[in-house]
Amino acid sequence: MQSDCSAGANPSARIEGETTYEPNLRHMQAALARIDARIAHEVRRWQRASQDPADAFRGLYVSHDQADALLARPFGASWGQTVALDPDQAQVFAAAKARADRESEAWAQLLHARNETPRLEQIARAFGLEPCQVDALLICLAPTLDLRYEKLYGYLQDDVTRKRPTLDLILNLLSEPGTSRLALQARFTDDAALFRHHLLERISDPNVGKQPALSQTLYLDETIVAWFLGVYQPPGELRAGASFSSPHENETDALLTAPVWAHLEPAWTDPALIIFAGTDSTMQHAAARRLAARAGQSLLRVDLEALATPELATLRAVRLALRDARLTGALPFFCGWDVCLNEGAPPQNLLAELLEFPGNVIVAGRAAWHPGGVARARAVRVIEFPLPAFSQRHALWTHFLGRAAPGDLTPLVSQFRLASGQIRDAVATAQDCAAQRGEPVREQDLFAAARVHSNLQLAGLARKITPRYDWRDLILPADQLDLLRELVATVRTRAVVLDEWQVGAKLVSSAGITALFAGPPGTGKTMAAEIIARELQFDLYKIDLSTIVSKYIGETEKNLERIFREAETSNAILFFDEADALFGKRSEVRDAHDRYANIEISYLLQRMEAYTGVTILATNLRANLDEAFTRRLQFAVDFPFPDEAERLRIWRALFPPAVPCDANLDLGLLAQRFKLAGGSIRNIIVSAAYLAAADGRQVTMRHLLHGTRRELQKMGRLLSDQDWSVG
Repeated sequence: MQSDCSAGANPSARIEGETTYEPNLRHMQAALARIDARIAHEVRRWQRASQDPADAFRGLYVSHDQADALLARPFGASWGQTVALDPDQAQVFAAAKARADRESEAWAQLLHARNETPRLEQIARAFGLEPCQVDALLICLAPTLDLRYEKLYGYLQDDVTRKRPTLDLILNLLSEPGTSRLALQARFTDDAALFRHHLLERISDPNVGKQPALSQTLYLDETIVAWFLGVYQPPGELRAGASFSSPHENETDALLTAPVWAHLEPAWTDPALIIFAGTDSTMQHAAARRLAARAGQSLLRVDLEALATPELATLRAVRLALRDARLTGALPFFCGWDVCLNEGAPPQNLLAELLEFPGNVIVAGRAAWHPGGVARARAVRVIEFPLPAFSQRHALWTHFLGRAAPGDLTPLVSQFRLASGQIRDAVATAQDCAAQRGEPVREQDLFAAARVHSNLQLAGLARKITPRYDWRDLILPADQLDLLRELVATVRTRAVVLDEWQVGAKLVSSAGITALFAGPPGTGKTMAAEIIARELQFDLYKIDLSTIVSKYIGETEKNLERIFREAETSNAILFFDEADALFGKRSEVRDAHDRYANIEISYLLQRMEAYTGVTILATNLRANLDEAFTRRLQFAVDFPFPDEAERLRIWRALFPPAVPCDANLDLGLLAQRFKLAGGSIRNIIVSAAYLAAADGRQVTMRHLLHGTRRELQKMGRLLSDQDWSVG
């Protein structure tokens, strides 16, 4: 039963020349030898109490004699504690325990001389454990390292099926019967550190029902077992979202955290709860790594969003992570913290766990919050992590591209407001595309990759439009075309104006661009939005406001909020079509519906102004919009109904060159006779092409006139027979 004590009280002699020797394991083995002595002492007493280990059925039945013996047994005593060993035997076990204590102390001294702390001392200090609680851990640890303890525990518990210790066995091994046993039992309640920090777990027999604490089996968490052996592995419940690392300061993390580092360093003083808030999670992770490296700590990162399942309560996940942080001396870093917030704050029991942790704790999420409703002695720091400004984005693109940067990055950096991680991933994607071609990275690769790594979840809320047109396809008066080009130029240069020239400091509240396209159907509003998206190399998402507006109070605002929230990191142009469904002159408030209709309009305008991207509203009747609304928009472009000359240009611009046409087509006649907008002209050309393909495989005036008749019928317009004559 005794451990190998050949090293005696001078373990340093055994260490010399053995590079793989682990003094901590020897110290733990010596401590287990002390437990061995207690077990051997108890086994011998059981034997003297006539508990025959050779009895194959012992523990499976209770005889009459045993029942009488149980009645005569003192309160709280085991079979073995009903008898006493003779002095010589007692001295043998006392000597074995003393020998184990000396060896344990010798190994502890050696570790201290090396500026190391024995793991048993570490765990006792980290969780405030008393010596009896440390011994309880060792009793539970023993069968995970040596299966002989399973049979010994079955013997001492009078049940061969009980291979792991119960609290009753621990009390039998560590105390004598009477009040000392009761005092020791009070140290193993649910609120005791062993159970509150999940060092030990109670397991009840499912076939028995509710069991008293004394008969519940105690298990040592597998993470604690591995830690005793010198290895850390996250608990099985956390492995889907936990990682453990020993970060070192590096150039990338320093660059990522440059915008916030001045606020972080002062926060890193006394132990504090540090709250990271913002959308740039990559910058938050880099800040946590850099802080851990500065403090000389490992980093335990736990993604609570990835662990948010019905099987694992958030409180338990946080407790397990904080336990492991105490064990390893790591800095606990909880990301995805928003899943813990309820009405803007975490539950008080969760907050209490964070505040009780003895060191610094970092929680990171999108929303900023402030603790309340709980007394606290430690400081709370809130650090905002905004999306990188223009200069920071430029530095990140340059850093990740290195020598592969294809010339001037200013247009790319200015147009795409990406988070740090999106920039890193976009560069990797662009490099992959270039490598497939066997060429250097091109500007088009970077723009395409930037679009790919913008938020793609917007596709579930709006319809993505692939731009097909360029400036040559858009037929508008010169002033309107100039306005549209000015809009494009504003988007391209806004980073320089707002950030570098600091115009945004006082004069502009948002980097967003808002525009109104007003005009009759088919006059080119959607085409103009496509051209702008193509020119800026942005994705274009079309939202039909008629599907967003709800008759239920508050639902319209919720629908709009979902769209704008997902669009924040999409770098997309939001094109709200059918704005007439929501906009109208703000009427006098006659009833609740009028009041809420005006609230919906105001809410949309506020979200447009707060959105950092480009928002375009399209309406058929500008007269329906009141001046207070249009005054707050940056651009308002009127799309007039085309006159005859413009209609002719539209006919010519929209006719595909590859379509076979009769030489006698008179597009001028069509432009002069039929007052149609560009959308209708497009429909006519498509219809005529299908008719020609099914007929003579050449578009003639007859086909175009037939297509025009069908288009006018759809519009409810009827003309006389001479309108269809040619010549």
